[in-house]
Amino acid sequence: MKNVDVLIIGGGAAGIVSALFGKSLYKEKSFMVIKKNKTTLIPCAIPYTFSYLGGTDKDAISNEVLTKNGIELLIDEVTEIDIDKKVCKTKNDEISYDKLIIATGSIPKVPRWLKGADLENVFTITKDKDYLDNLISRLDQFKRITIIGGGFIGVEVAGELINKDKQVTIVEILPYVLSAAFDQEIAMKAQEILSSKGVNVITNKGVRELAGDKEVKKVILQDGTELETDAVILSMGYVPNTELAKRSNIKLNSMGFIEVDNFMRTSALDVFAVGDCAEKKDFLTNKPIPVMLASVACTESRIAAMNLYSSRITNKGTIGIFSTVIDGVVFSSAGITESKAKELGINVITSTFETMDKHPGILPQANKQLVKLIVIRDSGQVIGGEVIGSEYASELINVIGRLIENKTTLYDIIKMQVATHPLITAAPTSYPIIKAAEILISKLKQTN
Repeated sequence: MKNVDVLIIGGGAAGIVSALFGKSLYKEKSFMVIKKNKTTLIPCAIPYTFSYLGGTDKDAISNEVLTKNGIELLIDEVTEIDIDKKVCKTKNDEISYDKLIIATGSIPKVPRWLKGADLENVFTITKDKDYLDNLISRLDQFKRITIIGGGFIGVEVAGELINKDKQVTIVEILPYVLSAAFDQEIAMKAQEILSSKGVNVITNKGVRELAGDKEVKKVILQDGTELETDAVILSMGYVPNTELAKRSNIKLNSMGFIEVDNFMRTSALDVFAVGDCAEKKDFLTNKPIPVMLASVACTESRIAAMNLYSSRITNKGTIGIFSTVIDGVVFSSAGITESKAKELGINVITSTFETMDKHPGILPQANKQLVKLIVIRDSGQVIGGEVIGSEYASELINVIGRLIENKTTLYDIIKMQVATHPLITAAPTSYPIIKAAEILISKLKQTN
């Protein structure tokens, strides 16, 4: 039996960061990562393997990122965790540990109620290189492709496939795409771009079944509409990969995630959980939420690594911070949308401000940049934001995310000092986050 100080199950973003940061903190400790697949892909870039990257080879993370930093790598599958004896059993070995980090990630959701999901040419977007290589090859043979689900993965895959001259349809049961992260007026701009590129977007309609003798031939909607298709991609979300934890008597929450405390510790002694498999609690309500993001996984991994041998830092709660690109336009969001706030009974006030991302705006390659802020009316605390613009929008949303994390108010924002430059930012007289805050303060003054 092999012995290691810190054993990490899972070789995705959470597992990699846990190992690298943990080893940097505890150089004297031995670290091992066990992962099932030899090749690890960058999950967020998987949609771009369909066209932009030309396949999965350019999306692979080298195993040397671990081994060259003194971390042992084992390609194997863990079948059981004995939490009392602190032993992991794999298909080929047994490994004892002092500390264990579970980073088993997530798997695509395939609803049991969906008739026809087992037909040929019905696919999911997994993180498995061999599966994706086969999927990309198979899709090259088809013309009509239907994507069920208009979240980030569905929208990004649609954008890539339309670039390959496919007839692409998105079916979304909610009123508009990207509804989990954006309010309607922002999301509709994304939907309009998709439609202008040739993607057929069907919203407010769910799928009743997939039909065909052996291969899928039709998607039948709940209202009876039939869509002829050559292939279907199920993009209906992901579920935590927690079967191993469940078998090992590690507590799960009501959503199926591994329960963790603010130190990322599970119910089992010396066992941590991070990433998509681990429980997330909303930064504002402290209630469990099903957010799965690599950026969140990396944050949790750093927290767990810091707490391996002493309790040092805690998780403040999850702030979902998202970005995507649709036909060169960046859509980003952070925190809670206006519609979600109202659903939760939070009295909010919002503002939007649009300007150019360079100054003066006649500079070459200057683009419009729109910022929306969502704040609690009584306190002025920022709880959400949305941005549309060029590549600079992704950094603006990171700023907004930080404002949310620090419980910043409108009155703090107007005191912000920022660096500006004609070629890379809006003018200091119209910095969009600050201008949106000014508008809100003016609104509040008029209503008080």
